[in-house]
Amino acid sequence: MERVLVEGDPVGSHRVLEPSGALPQAASRLDTRPELWSDEVRVRVERLNLDAASFRQLWEKHAGDTDGLRAEVLAIVAERGKMQNPVTGSGGMLIGTVEEVGPDSPLGLAEGDRVATLVSLTLTPLVITDGLARWDGTSEQVPADGHAILFGRSIAAVLPDDLATEDAIAVMDVCGAPALTRRVVLGHKLAREGDPVVVTVIGAAGKSGSLSLAAARNAGADLLLGVVPHQTEERLLRASGLADVVVLADARDPLGLRDAVTAAGGPGTVTVVCVDVPGCEGGAVLSTASGGTVIFFSMATSFSAAALGAEGLAADVTMLVGNGYVPGHAALALDLYRSQPGVRSLFESRR
Repeated sequence: MERVLVEGDPVGSHRVLEPSGALPQAASRLDTRPELWSDEVRVRVERLNLDAASFRQLWEKHAGDTDGLRAEVLAIVAERGKMQNPVTGSGGMLIGTVEEVGPDSPLGLAEGDRVATLVSLTLTPLVITDGLARWDGTSEQVPADGHAILFGRSIAAVLPDDLATEDAIAVMDVCGAPALTRRVVLGHKLAREGDPVVVTVIGAAGKSGSLSLAAARNAGADLLLGVVPHQTEERLLRASGLADVVVLADARDPLGLRDAVTAAGGPGTVTVVCVDVPGCEGGAVLSTASGGTVIFFSMATSFSAAALGAEGLAADVTMLVGNGYVPGHAALALDLYRSQPGVRSLFESRR
């Protein structure tokens, strides 16, 4: 493959076709040519992992019509040069094998490495060449063939040898959540000088939720509350042993959520929102103690609703957007997955 040996911008702005001056994530169309700028890496795609909010929206829109769902994903990628759901604005991540490395790439990758990209598909130039023929449309994990481009400031991790591919990609897809949760809990432990730190995880039986519970425990949280919406997940979470108290509540019912969390030992010092449905902002704020922190990881979150809702409630809380990147996030998440049987049991229940 002949390279375009010119210097590109490490954030990938040279790949933006429309609109001029945008960053790749905000762009409506990216340049997907396989030839590399000098600091880029090309990956042969093996599998996409659509984020939960995007997959749920597409699944519900097509009402189980897997052919229609597959066709829409292909159309989005063909039109935009990346996988970015126009409704949710989110994408996911991918795994594949490094095909070529530009001479100035700072990512430390080598040809032949099997990697997971730890940056969103919403900013990753992507071409699909197999029509997604092996995907049955019923899972977030999408077998695929094609190529993707990583920039100088992209993030990728070599896949571990000791985990099955589907397990590794599932963990790495949400690895930002436990890392940021751990950081925030540690900060509150230091600041509170012995006062108990209560952590509430909304959507606690999911992938990011279970890892966030494990990370909060690892950081020394004094009480872990796991919120789930129905009895099936309640049974699974209780069996995992990850939460001290399991709370059955609808996160979209702000007063009901507040009351249920308070009865269980809250409000929380730290509230972690991991659900993939909209309308959970007010309940998360109400369930958090004054001076506490709310971390929003869901791409279904309305950040204007969160900010204006907190203002309207006179809530003295810090609200953080979980942006998916914390140094060392992949290693931490993989270590939690390996060491916590409860995390593994919840992941296995979602296969």
